[in-house]
Amino acid sequence: MFRHRRMQLACVLGAFLTITMLAAMQGGNIPVAHAATNQFRGVNWADPRDNYANDAVVPSGLSTLDTYATTYAKASAIISGFATNLSANTVRLPINPYTVNGPFWRSYTGAIKAATDKGFKVILSYWEGTGSFKDGKIDDLTTFWTMWKTVTNRYHGNSLVYFEPMNEPHGYSQSQWADIAAQWISTYSSTPRNRIFVSGTGYNDNVTYVCADSRLNGTFLSLHHYGFWNPSQTSYSGWVSDFKNRIGSCASRTVVDEWGAPMTTGLDYNGPINGNYYIAYVQADTDTMRSLGMGSVYWPGLRNGDSYSMETLHGSGTALTLTDNNASGVSRLKLSYGLPPPPEGSGRGPDLPEAGARHPLQPAVALE
Repeated sequence: MFRHRRMQLACVLGAFLTITMLAAMQGGNIPVAHAATNQFRGVNWADPRDNYANDAVVPSGLSTLDTYATTYAKASAIISGFATNLSANTVRLPINPYTVNGPFWRSYTGAIKAATDKGFKVILSYWEGTGSFKDGKIDDLTTFWTMWKTVTNRYHGNSLVYFEPMNEPHGYSQSQWADIAAQWISTYSSTPRNRIFVSGTGYNDNVTYVCADSRLNGTFLSLHHYGFWNPSQTSYSGWVSDFKNRIGSCASRTVVDEWGAPMTTGLDYNGPINGNYYIAYVQADTDTMRSLGMGSVYWPGLRNGDSYSMETLHGSGTALTLTDNNASGVSRLKLSYGLPPPPEGSGRGPDLPEAGARHPLQPAVALE
């Protein structure tokens, strides 16, 4: 009977430990399985200066002079445009210490709130400064860690907010960057790993090294891939091979959170390649992301003055509208998202409005 009692106690203790471990996995950054990456159907919303700044980063259409309420209203209009025009559900936003540790942060959180209130996932990514600071390294470690402490303290409990410790860490060797990413994970241990994006090495251009580092298990990986990297490559299959070589066997963890091509020059991305490397690249990348079930975050959804911008911003104040710049580009973006293809011979993307059609977006206001 005593032996039977001991067995009962052992079973109870085992069940308790199992429940405790499961609770810990949900609350901390112990490696856990995450959903497929094609849950991220996104665009970048960028500062006209390309997000490299030695002051606060200000996405196109916003202003450091705006109040929280005005920022929220402007962002609500722009996010609605991304959803309506592009079927997006994710936006990647830049941050830096000047933004987070300075007076603009209170207003900037209004843009994040506007996105999450519409059900958008938000990827917050640190960008280095410009000039001598634009070297692929963290500009100042003290302000970097302070910035991320503020951001993670505010958002680690919000399941729609994701954290990318650094954009394009090309100033570091592969091992140096992996060490920094591992340090970030251990420093902000309350942040679930499946809400962390570890950038690929170099210009975010290869994820195989960070994918193989067990310290980074359970995180998403972010890849950047651009056609201008190799203008001589005009072969569709060549671009497919180039893409796949950069992800190895890690497609299930990888989100392409930057890819893009000119959208204001009239190229038909659904037409014949005819020796055009941009068309070959876009067709190869979008088909490959779709076939592998990968997340796709276009660069940029909106950046004033950028020929790659998928949208153009119109209006003033909080009365803002977005228009598509290239119908075939929108079609290809939606195809990369894994959305249904357009009807054969329609010449239009899925759910694509007539080219140039405006979408009046209603501003909104919300409490912080």
